[in-house]
Amino acid sequence: MPQSPHAYRFQWLDGNAFYLLINGDEFLPRMIGAIDRASRFVALEMYLFESGNTATRFIDALINAVRRSVSVHLILDHYGSSRLAPEDRARLYAGGVRICFFNPVRIARIRRNFHRDHRKMLIVDGEVAFVGGTGITDDFDPALQRQSRWWRETMLEIRGPVLSDWCVLFGEVWEAATGGAFTVKLAAPKEGGPARGRVTANFARGRREISRSLLKHVRAAERRVWLVTPYFVPPRKLRRSLRAAAREGVDVRLLLPGPESDHPGVRRAGHRHYASLLRHGVRIFEYQPRFMHQKVMLCDNWASIGSSNVDRWGQHWNLEANQEVEDGPFSDATEKMLAADFSSSIEIEYTQWKNRWVGRRMLEWFWGKIDLLVERLER
Repeated sequence: MPQSPHAYRFQWLDGNAFYLLINGDEFLPRMIGAIDRASRFVALEMYLFESGNTATRFIDALINAVRRSVSVHLILDHYGSSRLAPEDRARLYAGGVRICFFNPVRIARIRRNFHRDHRKMLIVDGEVAFVGGTGITDDFDPALQRQSRWWRETMLEIRGPVLSDWCVLFGEVWEAATGGAFTVKLAAPKEGGPARGRVTANFARGRREISRSLLKHVRAAERRVWLVTPYFVPPRKLRRSLRAAAREGVDVRLLLPGPESDHPGVRRAGHRHYASLLRHGVRIFEYQPRFMHQKVMLCDNWASIGSSNVDRWGQHWNLEANQEVEDGPFSDATEKMLAADFSSSIEIEYTQWKNRWVGRRMLEWFWGKIDLLVERLER
């Protein structure tokens, strides 16, 4: 799809490899293993970092990397890391990890507190990166939770020239948060594979590349639009575009959380859009086995995976970052992954939804009012 050369911060780059890592039992060992093999630098940027077994494993790996003379930089969102125990923070500092906390919460500046660093990335030596929706918490490790409690998540392992752009994003946040330079030396980009990729991000001051790119691809889709998000409070333009695509015969599907959710109020607020979408042919599936936390967009052979949700925080206040991929084999692998998730979901039917219990309607109305109040704060 042709784009203005100035529409996005980063451009499409060839020569990359992208690997889907499905659930924590796949991606957590890969991430820790990459840190254990680091020889030059580790850059870790996380929203959620919560004390527990998973955090301890990462802290151990980061400190051991410092002992090997690896430069380790850690960016944590101040609010998202509020459950990181003081003793774990002390271990990081004492272990030589360079750590900063993004936008410390201050009671005197309520609106500014809404701005959070929601990005999730790990970059090692400028040779491999991991991006997606995980946090460093025990919620993502199936070995530490009973069957229904661990969170369904997807991460990407990335190799190739796009790593330079991920390093730029990390460095900008580090320098803005600390006032100091991100001084690691990047090696010349190496080709990782045959795939084409572009990094997109939501920045401060209202620059919303991720949502703009999604909207363009939904409008241009010819075969399918599959959208997976744990928090679905879509803007009006996206709702219109999803309905229009479905009316044109495009396979439009939403994969959203079922009963398991860490923010049930947000789920209820999103429910008020179901009827209009279903009436126009959009198919809605609710995932049943556990909380579905992954953030995946698939339009024809274009995919976007990263930290961004389809909600107000991701649209207006959060720093977000996604990896876009245009590659036939990768889109086939993403289709196969999501097909398995759809098979573990219940499809919502329009007639069934119209006849839902009145108590559910009241909850949707209430949380819808809360959402409208939040919308006013954006202005």
